[in-house]
Amino acid sequence: MDEENGLRLLELNPPNPWDSEPRTPDDLAFGEVQITYLTHACMDLKLGDKRMVFDPWLIGPAFARGWWLLHEPPCDWLERLCRADLIYISHMHSDHLSYPTLKKLSEKRPDVPIYVGDTERPVFWRLGQSGVQLTNVNVVPFGIWQQVDKNLRFMILMDGVHPEMDTCIIVEYKGHKILNTVDCTRPNGGRLPGKVALMMSDFAGGASGFPMTFSGGKFTEDWKATFIRTERRKLLNYKAQLVKDLQPRIYCPFAGYFVESHPSDKYIKETNVKNDPNQLNNLIRKISDVVTWTPRPGATLDLGRMLKDPTDSKGIVEPPEGTRIFKDSWDFGPYLDTLSAAVGDEIFLHASWIREYFTWAGFKGYNLVVRMIETDDDFKPFPGGYDYLVDFLDLSFPKERPSRQHPYEEIRSRVDVMRYVVKNGLLWDDLYIGFQTRLQRDPDVYHHLFWNHFQIKLPVTPPNWRSFLIGPGWPLWLGTQLQFSINNNNKVGSGAGEVA
Repeated sequence: MDEENGLRLLELNPPNPWDSEPRTPDDLAFGEVQITYLTHACMDLKLGDKRMVFDPWLIGPAFARGWWLLHEPPCDWLERLCRADLIYISHMHSDHLSYPTLKKLSEKRPDVPIYVGDTERPVFWRLGQSGVQLTNVNVVPFGIWQQVDKNLRFMILMDGVHPEMDTCIIVEYKGHKILNTVDCTRPNGGRLPGKVALMMSDFAGGASGFPMTFSGGKFTEDWKATFIRTERRKLLNYKAQLVKDLQPRIYCPFAGYFVESHPSDKYIKETNVKNDPNQLNNLIRKISDVVTWTPRPGATLDLGRMLKDPTDSKGIVEPPEGTRIFKDSWDFGPYLDTLSAAVGDEIFLHASWIREYFTWAGFKGYNLVVRMIETDDDFKPFPGGYDYLVDFLDLSFPKERPSRQHPYEEIRSRVDVMRYVVKNGLLWDDLYIGFQTRLQRDPDVYHHLFWNHFQIKLPVTPPNWRSFLIGPGWPLWLGTQLQFSINNNNKVGSGAGEVA
């Protein structure tokens, strides 16, 4: 506002933050800077006498039970994490912030320095609840160099599309920049440093339940296949053009090496076709002079050698012959047992958990009616499971759909994942990105406010189920207005029967 209470419009053209205190690149000795690929989005960087690790997901699933590692990590991955001087975790998604991995690390070195961006939703919003004992998590502001030593510094930048959660990073050693855009849709709003020494980014696609988990209307198998092919091609062309525009000396596609390996997700695995990193690299080489690297677990790139001579046979050292590259078995049991334990929790003996949960979630005043159905692994109604309506206009739970005009969605969710999410107050990414739902909607409209709330905006403190279970007169004050049905007319328990 100006002095006369008028409005002035200013076009902002801020300087690029990485240009502050610029440094001229020094020559690198061979072996001075080495980048070793571990798996998915995890890189181990040797930067002089410092070591830095990106996004360690090295054991267990991501997104409940939907994603599993495609590559077999090097057998010394835990030792590598333990000797890191700093670890960067880009965002809260579990293929980057892996609590099973960090639990192993914390048992050996709980004080390892971890750095995250100052996102609206804290990256480690559920650290206390996780039981993982990490004592040195550092939240740093965006766009400011963080000095590690006289030669090494880094800067975290936000995503322009998802600034509330996604980040990317520039690491600079002796004036040589490494740009890691991770999963950012539009990193730093599209303003990025050009001619960096090394750039790495995601490439694969397929990190969404759409359209594989949708049915009805246009969502035929042919439509899905055509859509997926088109979207993957668009992503491939976008990444290739971005690399051409930024002109890094070397480019590496990563952060897309996951597989839907559990047998119950066979359909998703077959349908959710992902981009081939070699196809992207071939496209980049056709339209630019950028050197490309398709990483394999344990492979190491020597930045000094590659910058001096990209054809140097010692510039990239591949893992020893006979090294297992792709995983052929996964330890499903312990992780699925943890999810399954939530199914019989005392909370779900009482139908009033539904009102308690959605009241806690805090989404209302939006004209949308959702039918929630608990299912088995094949998305058939779970015997004894809940089947209920939620009207988000007034946050009521009607027995039938309201007579007014309203959009409608039907969400079938695997009961173990749904109840685990509810019990622990987790975000619905585990359901949606993890392929643990099947959805229908009428009309075919994406309700951004609804999904954004349940995927990003839920309270950071989980529901108080202890208070719910011991609160005075809970069946009356929580359950009397709740209308619901139970699949196959089987009671979940005495509490549910009483409220019914």
